[in-house]
Amino acid sequence: MNPVLKNSLLFAAVGAMILYTGFSQSWNTALVVLNMGLISAIMALGVNLQWGFAGLFNVGIMGFVALGGLAAVLMGVSPTPGAWSAGGWNILAAFVFAIGVIIAVVMLRKRMVPGWPRAAAVFFLIVAGFFGYRALFDSGVVAVEAINPALTGNLGGLGIDRGLWVALAWPVGGLFAAGAAWVIGKTALGLRSDYLAIATLGIAEIIIAVLKNEDWLARGVKNVVGLPRPTPYEIDLQNDPVFVERAAGFGLDAVTASTLYVKLLYAGLFTVVLVLLLVLAQRALNSPWGRMMRAIRDNEVAAEAMGKDVTARHLQIFVLGSAICGVAGAMMTTLDGQLTPGTYQPLRFTFLVWVMVIVGGSGNNFGAVLGGFLIWFLWVQVEPMGLWLMQVITSGMAEGSALKAHLIESAAHMRLFTMGLVLLLVLRFSPRGLIPEK
Repeated sequence: MNPVLKNSLLFAAVGAMILYTGFSQSWNTALVVLNMGLISAIMALGVNLQWGFAGLFNVGIMGFVALGGLAAVLMGVSPTPGAWSAGGWNILAAFVFAIGVIIAVVMLRKRMVPGWPRAAAVFFLIVAGFFGYRALFDSGVVAVEAINPALTGNLGGLGIDRGLWVALAWPVGGLFAAGAAWVIGKTALGLRSDYLAIATLGIAEIIIAVLKNEDWLARGVKNVVGLPRPTPYEIDLQNDPVFVERAAGFGLDAVTASTLYVKLLYAGLFTVVLVLLLVLAQRALNSPWGRMMRAIRDNEVAAEAMGKDVTARHLQIFVLGSAICGVAGAMMTTLDGQLTPGTYQPLRFTFLVWVMVIVGGSGNNFGAVLGGFLIWFLWVQVEPMGLWLMQVITSGMAEGSALKAHLIESAAHMRLFTMGLVLLLVLRFSPRGLIPEK
């Protein structure tokens, strides 16, 4: 079959499944699947840059997604009254002091002759700097977290809550993730692939632990709710006579129409971001830079012998891929309207995204996008489909049967079973994915 026709049919099949969800269940459910599918496709695109282009095994996706979510909070939430004067400036001064200590240690090591006097001076400077940092930081944190902890207890953000300006948090989320990726890459990219996976997973867990425990930053496990969004609020639309009249013209009540309208607006915004990133990724893939990255992926020794700086290129693409994951994380937090660090689980943000890339086709941007939509659709719909299947299987069994109850309860585990089954089938019959790399 013509590859273009085959790929078009695959995308059409996924689109038909989402449309069927709208007709058979509800259009609200279909739009939820579509919006999260768009975000998942963006995450898969970022991971595909790292793995498909350069062969970097990043298992820290969860941490970069969480940093994107943090950006949505720091950009959109209003500043907590009195927080900066109470302890915010102390926290800022502590970070400036820590950076100063790091610079002083680096300069000291450069200027002094190696030996025990240099080691002693560096040790003394680090210990003194640590206690100085903690004195500034702890006092500021205690003061900030004491301000109405039931509702705030954090510094807040810039308070950008005016329409489409809220979407500025999305590129800022990418910058947060890119900054963290640069720090991680400078220390971990020299490791072999399996050690790199361990390092990125560990650092991602550290990022999540910080978000959970530092209440002054984003309220920790108490969560931040009511985040601003770039779309109108449903209640405002329901109180708008013009909107209510137009909804009635389509045979919809105001509540249903407002919900669908907001989700459609989100779908439009997310589609614009996905198309933009996909175009940029395709141009990068087909450029000399893209060919160089694939040459490094296929044979690092040969590429290095040709004068390519393998470590620098790995760092470059690691930062780019992580930034895309950060953008997706900010988009998801904006869509949810809340930041809940407890939900950043490796199963959802690491394993699932990797399945998307592998099933869709590693090294092919369109394959990653297809995998994002397909796997997310299955992740959402398999459980109700499994429950229906179990009910059909057990329809002839007696009420109160222990086996019937066990089978129906087992439907909740259909998600993991289906993900594993899909992955095995694709690896068996199409090892390079549904849309393989050319």
